[in-house]
Amino acid sequence: MYNHKKIIIGLMVFVLLISAPFLLNIGKAGESPELSLDTMVINQMDDKHCVEAVDFMRTDHPRLLSDWRDSAVREGRNIYVSTSGETFAMNLENSCLRCHSNREQFCDACHNYTGVQPYCWDCHDAGKGAVKK
Repeated sequence: MYNHKKIIIGLMVFVLLISAPFLLNIGKAGESPELSLDTMVINQMDDKHCVEAVDFMRTDHPRLLSDWRDSAVREGRNIYVSTSGETFAMNLENSCLRCHSNREQFCDACHNYTGVQPYCWDCHDAGKGAVKK
């Protein structure tokens, strides 16, 4: 094999360039956002709870909201029964955003941190509590 030294050096440089972003960021995880639950509605609640458990909502709220959308819009079902047996309206504005009215300090803080751009705001105008037309 001719030029094997050049090929090996080239491969080493390639591997170094590809792995450089990972090597340079070892131990530099970004600080997770502080989510604010300080809203008038939440502060007035005696039993502060969401439609499901906190751990479920942290990981599965996108799927839950998508299921709500499908059930309400496509199937005409508007009531959600939680695992605790409590019922909620399947409505982003009247269920979720009624309590979490601080979209910038709650929803946006986490979505910006994770780099997720949810399609909820394509139709829902969270600041005005209405569906965009």
